[in-house]
Amino acid sequence: MQAFVLLAALLPLAAAFVLPEASLPHPENRDVYTIPYNDATARKQILFAAGAAYGTQPQKCLDKVFTGATVRRVIEARCDVNPADKCLGYTAVSPNDKAIIVVFRGTNNNVQLILEGLETVFEYHTPWAAGGVVSQYFNDGFLNIWNAGLKDDFNALAAKYPGFQVWVTGHSLGGAMASLAASYITYNKLYDASKLQLVTYGQPRVGDAAYAHAVDRDVTNKFRVTHAHDPVPHLPKENMQGFTHHKAEVFYKEKMTKYNICDDVDESEFCSNGQIIPDTSIKDHLNYFEINVSDLGYSNCANVKA
Repeated sequence: MQAFVLLAALLPLAAAFVLPEASLPHPENRDVYTIPYNDATARKQILFAAGAAYGTQPQKCLDKVFTGATVRRVIEARCDVNPADKCLGYTAVSPNDKAIIVVFRGTNNNVQLILEGLETVFEYHTPWAAGGVVSQYFNDGFLNIWNAGLKDDFNALAAKYPGFQVWVTGHSLGGAMASLAASYITYNKLYDASKLQLVTYGQPRVGDAAYAHAVDRDVTNKFRVTHAHDPVPHLPKENMQGFTHHKAEVFYKEKMTKYNICDDVDESEFCSNGQIIPDTSIKDHLNYFEINVSDLGYSNCANVKA
């Protein structure tokens, strides 16, 4: 409950009304993608990959929605001052989709969420090699997982499956680390940026405007999926200590049947920033495409139909 109170206290009030979907920016203002956003892939495959990170047997979730996909390895590492709090990531490959999959787990308990909020919003930042500064909490979580074995697994899959796409994903905290992973891989030229796709769900702000610019510059295909009144994409408050989102937001309303893509600017009033009602729905953060993302993994997808 304390975590929910913290979230509510940090939420910014919306600045404008949601405009009609027909009033989107002109196509010529949008980014050019080598892998365009695909609603079916985001809701039917990548979401399950992201949710699988919450479980003990991610392979069971992949089996629900992929044909012949296999998990290579799950990596767990310490991610904050509490030794009991662990960050987690895994890699997988889907030969049928010609995709290497890199996944980071979201917040797994309320204490971790409180620490995440405090450290991100108020105090600890660290320089990011590609540009700008980022939350030290997210930075340490990503690098600890990467150096604990995810780097080796990614490089091995990239060598074995040259030319495959790379799908990088995560929900909530996992989305923040996925953003860093996509930036790290492309900035360091570990893989062809035109073949990498970042898709996150309920991602908080990760770094400052210079970091957002670095992601916009280096990561060709990047999509932050947001759901109606999910509060987490508004954390920390916009421009608090310089934090801002990178492009591009894919904003779905309540039932997640239609979406707007806002990629003319990093933070757009045509998407979640244009809500008249403050975004305080924890339910909207937990549920994407009418599926509770963390419960998806906790059950190892046993009770969820694909």
